[in-house]
Amino acid sequence: MSHEHVSNAKRIWTVFGLLSVITIVEVIFGIIKPEPLYLNSFLGLSLLNWIFIILTLVKAYFIVFAFMHMEGEKKTLQNSVIYPVIFLVIYLLFILLTEGNYIYGVFKFSTIKWNF
Repeated sequence: MSHEHVSNAKRIWTVFGLLSVITIVEVIFGIIKPEPLYLNSFLGLSLLNWIFIILTLVKAYFIVFAFMHMEGEKKTLQNSVIYPVIFLVIYLLFILLTEGNYIYGVFKFSTIKWNF
């Protein structure tokens, strides 16, 4: 019994196109910086930064599942990869927001000035 090689060229080009569109949207938002997204904040970050974080996570998902062939693995292996990553991303965002707010408060309300 021999297995036939199935070409995934269409799927690879589809994922490549999707990743390219997401990257182009990120670049356009980075250049234009729309005021409703840039000046309004949610949980300590501007809405524009939240959009960047979400789009980057979407790109990471497609890279892992399409190009690292995770979609063909068993559900338990997929979960053992995805759940720690989700936990770490939430943890790192928490640290980023907490420490960033603390540093901002130190520089804003003390005699230490911004030197950089």
